[in-house]
Amino acid sequence: MDNPRSIEFVEVGPRDGLQNEKILVSTADKLALIGRAIDAGARRIEVTSFVNPKRVPQMADAEEVCAGLPQRDDVTYIGLVMNQRGAERAIATGRIDQLGAVAVSTDTFAMANQGQTSDESVEAAKAVIELARSQGRTGQCTIAASFGCPFEGEVAEGRVVEMAVAIAKAGPVEIALADTIGVANPAHVARLVERVRQAVQPLPVRVHFHNTRNTGLANVWAAVNAGATVVDASLGGLGGCPFAPGAAGNVPSEDVVYMLERAGVGTGMDLDKLIEASNWLSDVMGRKLPGMVAQAPHFPKAA
Repeated sequence: MDNPRSIEFVEVGPRDGLQNEKILVSTADKLALIGRAIDAGARRIEVTSFVNPKRVPQMADAEEVCAGLPQRDDVTYIGLVMNQRGAERAIATGRIDQLGAVAVSTDTFAMANQGQTSDESVEAAKAVIELARSQGRTGQCTIAASFGCPFEGEVAEGRVVEMAVAIAKAGPVEIALADTIGVANPAHVARLVERVRQAVQPLPVRVHFHNTRNTGLANVWAAVNAGATVVDASLGGLGGCPFAPGAAGNVPSEDVVYMLERAGVGTGMDLDKLIEASNWLSDVMGRKLPGMVAQAPHFPKAA
């Protein structure tokens, strides 16, 4: 495909960026992160997840985060949910616009992540999407470990396509392919994005990459050129999955935006504000974050 003129950008730092951090980030700092993302141009933000706080302590303040969200008609707030209970909690806040469901490509990872088989995770995701629609919200679904499983290894592309087709029947706004453990390569990404895109069109394909093996940006580029129109990224490159061994950070928001904008692909994001936010988040976390663009000299230099 020809290079697209623009993509839709989704900031996932407040949820996927923070969920695996050992030092608990305050509700106030999470809200400040969300505010900075909005100021930088983000109009879809994954703000929290409604999961068991004993399993993911970083997300224990989901309701408090939602209560503090800015009132913005132009911003879609996304809450990640794994099951009916989580969906009901998200809806009860009155502040979540979109429910993000998760289906997992393999049985072993699905059991570790959600306590169910892969097929059961597909049915649970469909139920979440249908509940969202019945309550005047929208729903979307991410297929976790689309490119490889931490327990079972290679994942057949046909299995992911089959799952995408089944989930599409529930009426999500999009289907996302996640490289949960960062094993994808650009050729694999291009093939699978194209196959899923053809199978679920006109639904958009979203992509979510981890940079575990330093292929994240290359995979974003391959996905966008294969027809993915929505891209997840996390400020500073924070991220990881508590239930996937070796799942390092997401692709950094500022790095993704720099690459795409320089290549003529619009993101709607303000790079300077993203860099400022990344530096702020580095101070909050008390360490240098993985993102590279925030550490490099500004290019091109201001006149």
